[in-house]
Amino acid sequence: MLKILLSYFKSFSGLSNEIWWLALITLINRAGAMVIPFLSLYLTDSLDFSLQQVGWIMTSYGLGSFLGAWLGGKLSDQIGYYKVILMSLFLTGVSFIVIQYFSSFWSICISFFFLIAIADMARPAFFVALSAYSKPENKTRSLTFIRLAINLGFSVGPALGGAIIASLGYYGLFWVDGITCIMAALVMIKTLHPKKAKIQDKEVVIKNPIAAHNDGIYMLFLLALVLFGFIFVQYFSTIPLYYKEIHNLSEEKIGLLLAMNGALIFLFEMPLITHLEKTSLTKIRNVTIGFILTGISFALFLVTPWVGILIIGMIMATFGEMVAFPFGNAFALERSKKGRQGAYMGLYSMSFSVAHIFGHNSGMQLINYFGYNNTWILMTIIAAIGMFLLYLVKQKLNQEIK
Repeated sequence: MLKILLSYFKSFSGLSNEIWWLALITLINRAGAMVIPFLSLYLTDSLDFSLQQVGWIMTSYGLGSFLGAWLGGKLSDQIGYYKVILMSLFLTGVSFIVIQYFSSFWSICISFFFLIAIADMARPAFFVALSAYSKPENKTRSLTFIRLAINLGFSVGPALGGAIIASLGYYGLFWVDGITCIMAALVMIKTLHPKKAKIQDKEVVIKNPIAAHNDGIYMLFLLALVLFGFIFVQYFSTIPLYYKEIHNLSEEKIGLLLAMNGALIFLFEMPLITHLEKTSLTKIRNVTIGFILTGISFALFLVTPWVGILIIGMIMATFGEMVAFPFGNAFALERSKKGRQGAYMGLYSMSFSVAHIFGHNSGMQLINYFGYNNTWILMTIIAAIGMFLLYLVKQKLNQEIK
């Protein structure tokens, strides 16, 4: 046991102080991220929207995310990551507090569009900040550590969120989300002011940068990530409904099941990534493994109506996420050295925004017209297509080296 604990703590060694502060800011922010996992339930239970309406609201969510990721990437290159993150955190906090007072369909669509656009401006900026604060050899572990903070917060958030819904109702979630975003901004002002922060990244960006959209290999990689995001976002929209409608789970049990995702990541992701970095597996190969595991998690829902399969499916999806996201992020950061990092990481963030635009709405429409089982079959097929695209990326990378 002692050896396991020492190995676990050793996986955190060598990370810069700035990365630790960045992780704390992320943890505070994500600990309050209770609205999003319960959004589909809030819209159907509290506001009585239909599945079709929820699907379109999720599409407006995705469009806002797309705009925010693009704008965040542009602004990161123009005014710097620090100002972008700080502005995003503060304005997101205010927006969460205000948005609870909207209840009509169109007001919800418009308000969530702007809320997520403001929130997701920080995503490419966080990647650029992480790259600046991390030594080249620590990039993947630094990314994993930030994800650890995100998922630790996400582990606490849904569990606490379920309890808040049971006692105070859905509106209490908006207040907590807003306050924690503002708290994260205040911590950032105190700890990560650019005049105090040391830049750790010693890698040199080339003088004549390539436009990100002209990098064919990168764009093919992002297309594969769009498909991965398409199936992954179902865990935040259609799958919570599946838990409730098909397996009759309460909000508290759904919160605990979602919290298990964060708990597993907290316990296993850093040691797992540290181990995989020592193997001969490439970043693209690891992302492919993540695809396989996530695809299997959907196929498992077709095997048996036994409620325990939900736990097994969540475990498979979580390990798929643990492998795919850190190495996908690391590949994108590595590739971004060919051009302007903000633009590259903006496109990377936009790939998941596209998944939000189409994934939530398509999932809702699919289960409405074809049922849950046929939807899970399609998600498994999409995972297979994504794996094929990553195979093509790997082949093109081999040709590029030659």
